Amino acid sequence: MSARWDVDGRAVRLLQRLRERHGEGPLRLRLPWRSVALVLAPHDVHRILRDTPEPFTPATKEKRAALGHFQPHGLLVSTASQRPERRRFNEAVLDTPHAVHRFAPRFVTVVGEEAGPLLERGTTTGTVDAGDIRRAWWRAVRRIVLGDGAADDEEVTDLLAALRRDANWGYLHRRRPRVRRRFDAVLDDHLDRAEPGSLAALVASTPGTPATEPRQQVPQWLFAFDAASLALLRAMAVLDTHPAAATLHDEIDDLDDAPRPLPFTRACILESLRLWPTTPALLRDTTTATQWTNGTLAAGTALLVYVPYFHRDATQAPAANRFDPHLWLADAAAEQWPLVPFSAGPARCPGQNLTLLVASTMLATLLRDHELSVRAPSPVAVDRPLPGTLDPFGLVFDVRGRVDGELPDGSDHRRGTRP
Repeated sequence: MSARWDVDGRAVRLLQRLRERHGEGPLRLRLPWRSVALVLAPHDVHRILRDTPEPFTPATKEKRAALGHFQPHGLLVSTASQRPERRRFNEAVLDTPHAVHRFAPRFVTVVGEEAGPLLERGTTTGTVDAGDIRRAWWRAVRRIVLGDGAADDEEVTDLLAALRRDANWGYLHRRRPRVRRRFDAVLDDHLDRAEPGSLAALVASTPGTPATEPRQQVPQWLFAFDAASLALLRAMAVLDTHPAAATLHDEIDDLDDAPRPLPFTRACILESLRLWPTTPALLRDTTTATQWTNGTLAAGTALLVYVPYFHRDATQAPAANRFDPHLWLADAAAEQWPLVPFSAGPARCPGQNLTLLVASTMLATLLRDHELSVRAPSPVAVDRPLPGTLDPFGLVFDVRGRVDGELPDGSDHRRGTRP
């Protein structure tokens, strides 16, 4: 229903009208239970993200209520005193500054091993759907995060999914301590093995303090990888008919098992996240009274940055509703206009580079020797603006293998359009 009603596109247009009527804000909302202000100006977004965690804390009331269901001591909801140590630990395990993680050779191998059977089945049956791709993705993710022993353990990710569904309701949904205890026990079993070549091994070997809560950081990594699978599916849907597919194949046709950054392939994932952010709302609470061009906001005010409004505002960026991976190859792409699929500033997602490495490797592996065409009717088309909301779960792809760069009918995959 969200895709049919284009809820994100409607929301962007609503915020545009609010800006025209009330100015750049922040715009306070009349809510009886919470002081909330909509952020409508790019310079305010930069200020808020730059000045995190003080005076703009990411540990908002809503996040604490939601994440309390499955990771109450995670980095996102840490206090100002806890945050530095937990941030250090996350960056150490996830190799935050590096485009290629130290365990990248192992991770690339895992992705290839999980993509292979998926493509074999797809070539045999002629199709794969979003569920097939996500199952292969989750097997790879469990192996990367928890080790090979977790490959078949759907329980750990199913329990997390159940707790996340509760978390969507925040403080309106009762806690389920038995489900949480079971999830923690299953997760701990995998972390205790600390399999070499997995993030679990780094969790075990990275020094910490009593404030670190190392195992409480892991659910967020699994959470983030789930979002990446949606970006992967949407990128595949667009690339089916987009000319950018030719440039992507120039980069991946000679792909081998050696990990490398794949800048254009990563840019395709980033562009998918720009068009359809998997975190549509960035939230901050003010810890003190703050001054703005139109007045003062009291301490405890929730600031809401609605990401699609900035990513898809065609009044500010004429190409906002088109797929343009080259946007991410330019220097300082988001310095003037906020493009923040992984947030920004001190609270930027520490797993950005790792997530992009795994997602771009999966995208390259799936498309290098096969064509995956969205089964008609496709929800996207190269000749019209892309929808504001794109449901990834209903996507079905027809699969054809390639030999020496050509499809069985002799057509060349580099055209970037369907034969």
